[in-house]
Amino acid sequence: VQLVESGGGLVQPGGSLRLSCAASGFSFSSYIMSWYRQAPGKERELAAVIGSTGGSTDYAESVKGRFTISRDNAKNTVYLQMNSLKPEDTAVYYCNARRWMWSSPYWGQGTQVAVSS
Repeated sequence: VQLVESGGGLVQPGGSLRLSCAASGFSFSSYIMSWYRQAPGKERELAAVIGSTGGSTDYAESVKGRFTISRDNAKNTVYLQMNSLKPEDTAVYYCNARRWMWSSPYWGQGTQVAVSS
């Protein structure tokens, strides 16, 4: 199983980034996919989650209206479009896959997002 995140980087406040997570080694279209983030000195937190078909999504209150999670099951890839970025969005962003909400998850290695002027 592999989850490989990409698309992180340094961006100014108000800017945008699109993260990608390429999955392999499991039946991607059957899995719930999520993006978590961990800021320095803080616990890892859920940012966004999408159901296996893409028909349902949910977001942390702190990112609602600014972030959009989506997936392409033909490409085994999940995305996180991040707009109107704020300094408090600075974190390592991790891709997460689980078969059911109570299942043990797979994790990617993370991609760093830094929002600073």
